[in-house]
Amino acid sequence: MAPPLHATRSQVAGYYGLRVFVALVCLFLVAPILTIIPLSFSSGTFLSYPMPGFSLRWYEEVLAPRPWMFALRNSLVVALGATVLATTLGTLAALGMARKNLRGLAVINGFLLSPMIVPLIITAVGLYFYFAQLGLTNSFLGLILAHTALCLPFVLVTVAATLEGFDGTLVRAAQSLGAPPLTVFRRVILPIISPGVASGALFAFAISFDEVVVAVFLAGPSQRTLPKQMFSGLRENIDPSILAMATLLVVLATCLMIVAGLLKRRSERLRGARN
Repeated sequence: MAPPLHATRSQVAGYYGLRVFVALVCLFLVAPILTIIPLSFSSGTFLSYPMPGFSLRWYEEVLAPRPWMFALRNSLVVALGATVLATTLGTLAALGMARKNLRGLAVINGFLLSPMIVPLIITAVGLYFYFAQLGLTNSFLGLILAHTALCLPFVLVTVAATLEGFDGTLVRAAQSLGAPPLTVFRRVILPIISPGVASGALFAFAISFDEVVVAVFLAGPSQRTLPKQMFSGLRENIDPSILAMATLLVVLATCLMIVAGLLKRRSERLRGARN
């Protein structure tokens, strides 16, 4: 995108200077990631530049059944379970809070969004003592429930933003034609807010998959997740296998961001078509 034709020299200089500055800031933020990716292909046993050679041995190591694939399986189980619960509960909560005449709306909203505000270490300690009384520590159920509480606010915010442009007359029209509430939700509401629901599910999955603080408190040896495995590896012995797994996670995160961007664009197109 070029500057306007009538722009002065100072405006043109500011236009391109701002873009160069933004590019440098982005490069500064991405530089650590760009640094670790080549090291994951190192043939050496230590992290060093220049690399002694090129090798795929560390990718072969992370594909071994233990410990990396075991931790990856646990992370997928927990993340998928938390995503399903958080997406379901967050969508229902957003639909309920879309009713502006709901009593105590501000209190309910603050309560549901509190996991985004309270420091994560405090949440982890509170969940540990509470779940210990219920016997939910060192279990997949406890970890899934804890991650559900952490992910629900992100689903709620995303779906609520989609509902801001929702036309309530569509619901009333469907009800006037005799459609039951479940049919109205399935055939009218859900198709319109589906981009927001999908985006919220992606955020929930990414947050649960990447969470380590709560996992350190609640997960036992059988529930060791991938972030916890990486945290333990960094504390005990740093080798390029951690960087190989980190590179794979960067690729996964990039794919999720691309999908989220496509869903956001689709949601904007649908909103523009309705207007």
